[in-house]
Amino acid sequence: MAKIIGIADCNNFYVSCERVFDPSLRNKPVLVLTNNDGSAIARSQEAKDLGIRKGEKIYGIKELIEKEQVKLFSSNYTLYADMSERVVEAIRHFIP
Repeated sequence: MAKIIGIADCNNFYVSCERVFDPSLRNKPVLVLTNNDGSAIARSQEAKDLGIRKGEKIYGIKELIEKEQVKLFSSNYTLYADMSERVVEAIRHFIP
């Protein structure tokens, strides 16, 4: 029997989690920051399109954040773990 391999790409996962609870964030630049709120650890596609890199220090792009009205969130690992479990459970529904 042939092996089947599946890949689930949860692109921008932390940002996607924030958007589940605040749909007004859709189509807006969003950053999720490290525990100390110093660096971007997750970026929406809109934030990536502005040239914001993963790990970027937010103090270095303050003007861009203000000009482009980038939404900032502190990381919420409890939320992300819960949402991750839900994604895995949904995938398990399709995989024996």
